Amino acid sequence: MFEEDAIPNFAASLTSAGKTPPTPSPLEEEVVALFDQMQDRLLRYLLSTGVPVQDGEEIVQEVFLALFQHLQRGKSRRNLRAWAFQVAHNLSVNYYHARRSDRQNLVESSATLAADSFVDRGPNPEAQLASSQHQARLQSVLRALPEQDRQCLSLRAEGLTYREIGKVLGMSLGAVALSLGRSLARFARAANGSDER
Repeated sequence: MFEEDAIPNFAASLTSAGKTPPTPSPLEEEVVALFDQMQDRLLRYLLSTGVPVQDGEEIVQEVFLALFQHLQRGKSRRNLRAWAFQVAHNLSVNYYHARRSDRQNLVESSATLAADSFVDRGPNPEAQLASSQHQARLQSVLRALPEQDRQCLSLRAEGLTYREIGKVLGMSLGAVALSLGRSLARFARAANGSDER
């Protein structure tokens, strides 16, 4: 079993022995910098698809291992952010297929995660009741969205452009725009109290 403090202990033993630990290569430094910039966003996206936190963290690590290998082979550096999201998406699809029986739990996790941002935590009981009803309507809309619409919405929330979302999900620019417009219209109707979808 690999211990988390093994690397610092190894580095300390090298230093005490008069040796300096090996310096990371520029490529390693670049991937670590990208990891620092993107890990939270990738994890949030994975969580929005229903992947549990621990599995999401492992998928994020796999994404950056793949990114390191991709760059090490001298492959394209064009739009690494979209590339990383696409790899994360593909790995989450693989995860999703491997755990098909957990499908309902994945949808509920996604709905809870998205709906938490709409909660009003005011102390007034009437406001809390209204907020709870509002949240329930929004959760209902989110659960009713087709999977592809939920994915588009999650990627857009992470700051990806329509073009990047299209690339990640294999959709045309027009299909992304239509999906997001349709989803936002459903949320607007729910926010106004309309039951039509």
